[in-house]
Amino acid sequence: MPARRNRRFFSREPFHNDDRLTLQHAEGPFGFLNPTRAHFDHSALAPKPTPDEIAEPHESGDDAETRHEQTKQAADSNVPAKNVKFLWRSRDNRKGRHPLLVQKPLPGEVAPFLTPRCTSHPREILKTVIKTFTYYPIWDISWLVAFIFTWGSMVWVLNSFFVWLPLVAPSTEFDSEVYWAGGITAFIGAIVFFEFGSILLIFEAINANRSGCFGWAVEQFVDNGRSGKPRLRVVASRHHCHHHHQNRRNFVGKPSASTSIEAQPDPGSNNDEKHWQWFPSWHDLRTHYIHELGFLAGCAQLFGATVFGVSGFTALPGINNHLTPQWRLNAAYWIPQVVGGSGFIVSSTLYMLETQQKWWKPAPHLLGWHIAFWNLVGAFGFTLCGALGMAFNNSGAQFEAGLATFWGSWAFLIGSYLQLYESLSKHPVEQVSSMDEFNSRK
Repeated sequence: MPARRNRRFFSREPFHNDDRLTLQHAEGPFGFLNPTRAHFDHSALAPKPTPDEIAEPHESGDDAETRHEQTKQAADSNVPAKNVKFLWRSRDNRKGRHPLLVQKPLPGEVAPFLTPRCTSHPREILKTVIKTFTYYPIWDISWLVAFIFTWGSMVWVLNSFFVWLPLVAPSTEFDSEVYWAGGITAFIGAIVFFEFGSILLIFEAINANRSGCFGWAVEQFVDNGRSGKPRLRVVASRHHCHHHHQNRRNFVGKPSASTSIEAQPDPGSNNDEKHWQWFPSWHDLRTHYIHELGFLAGCAQLFGATVFGVSGFTALPGINNHLTPQWRLNAAYWIPQVVGGSGFIVSSTLYMLETQQKWWKPAPHLLGWHIAFWNLVGAFGFTLCGALGMAFNNSGAQFEAGLATFWGSWAFLIGSYLQLYESLSKHPVEQVSSMDEFNSRK
């Protein structure tokens, strides 16, 4: 651990009150900021289970019947694992996700664990994709952020057709298309979606679960297969999660009352931690949040969205077409796009860095990295649009400005939909083959 690592992080170390989880390693892309990733060893996963410890024979009646039914339903999705490790990442924690890393056994090798199937499996991907169209957890702020940005991106895609298509195919243009359709969709996309979504990002950041949340249940059972030996099974469990999204009755309330007692944080040592806060205290802001990459990225996003909102307002019909001479149009419409887009660039870059093990080392194996990457592409597109738009008398620059809005909007839509997908995949399982990969993956 670098000596210069922010020491305040360890006074707030996740799971420091949970005897089941032991911190093995923590790191981040910058030594002067809080670590963004760590891995913990779960005590139940360390020793080999013995027949005397098996809980299942003590069950009877409805409990035993329910357990057997769950085992039967999960049989097709459980896979053997040689080693299991719980990963903590600041982004995943903020989104209410609980990543699990498993090492698959070699052929004929003993596998003491059973875990859910890897989330990159086609069946798991299809399941989550279907969920993005059929499940609407409005009580989950992470889902709400992604949902708002997805709709906002679709509005911007529509706007890009209104602005760019007439330049490509003039015959498709209808009367005042750019001023009315383009202006109104720009206003809706900038003010209603980008600004509101960015505010929710700040609320998400200041309400990240700092006490740590395991989110998995570790069960012991007898393998009825060839070995007949006891195994440990790791299963996703909403009753072992105390993130705010488990409480479906209250958007800003306490964690769900159904959370199991062993999974709840120690109330005696967290009296200073609120279940929900609209504004952080000055002390928390100065000693904690200012060192959090996720919070800094959210602030950059909110700044960019606020400045960009100026161009959304001045894009409205009756305002945009009265901004003459050209310098007024530049000052009130194009320059706010450049400044706001630059804020989006900074924000997306920080979100990318948050997912990376080193600041110079990309993390393409993580979904969060791809989300930030596509948002970065979109941010460059919107910034480029504003910069080229100021070349009013250059038809080529105007064409490229509309084109930049077009591909930038699609990039934002890809990133937003991936974020929607991420918000519904609360228990990601990553799989590696070798022990070297297992030890190096963080």
